[in-house]
Amino acid sequence: MCTVCGCGTDSAEHSLIRGHSHSHAAGLSNARMVQIEQDILGKNNQYAAQNRQWLAERGILALNLVSSPGSGKTTLLTETLTRLQGNVPMAVIEGDQQTSNDADRIRATGVPALQINTGKGCHLDAHMVGYALESLPIANGGILFIENVGNLVCPAAFDLGEAHKVVILSVTEGEDKPIKYPDMFHAADLMILNKIDLLPYLTFDVAKCEEYARRVNPTIQILHVSATSGAGIGGWIDWLICAKPPIQA
Repeated sequence: MCTVCGCGTDSAEHSLIRGHSHSHAAGLSNARMVQIEQDILGKNNQYAAQNRQWLAERGILALNLVSSPGSGKTTLLTETLTRLQGNVPMAVIEGDQQTSNDADRIRATGVPALQINTGKGCHLDAHMVGYALESLPIANGGILFIENVGNLVCPAAFDLGEAHKVVILSVTEGEDKPIKYPDMFHAADLMILNKIDLLPYLTFDVAKCEEYARRVNPTIQILHVSATSGAGIGGWIDWLICAKPPIQA
């Protein structure tokens, strides 16, 4: 584990991924750094491909929910589970560095959740998710929500085998997040602009935020939602239903 950046394996060389450059990696050539990054991401992508195949065979829609801490991601998720309960099988993989607080909130809705604590790690990876799939109960044709660790940097690079990355951005964070963290918004298929009930009390520029998001990802879809008031939740539910894949023959 890199104790400086918190990501990856026990190899000190892993600190170089995603642009980290720490003293414990001094002396490595640029070519070696590139090779290390390729090796790490390549291995992750192999696990991700296995996960994707497993999910596709069962017609399970897997979504990787990503955001910075405090975006309202868990509140949005619990509201979503409550509304869909009884209509479609669901399960949740919950990623946090410590505690099972969010997983406990998920289980209170009646939906099964498996907690993954990453310790110093700043993101989930495909091997963690594959291991979780072995024990997490979810019926064919269901939806798997993967709530990633709150972080707009490292999760952008790690494919988990999901069908879509969904980035949640709250209006309390600032409209320039898409251009400050472009990799994440480029990787996402959907951006949910959350906490829109607070707009009357803020100076958040919605049009500028959307322009920034489409500057880094011209095809990104955008939904406006308030997880607490329920505004826009119907559009999010419709998006989920439309995104569900058929079960492979």
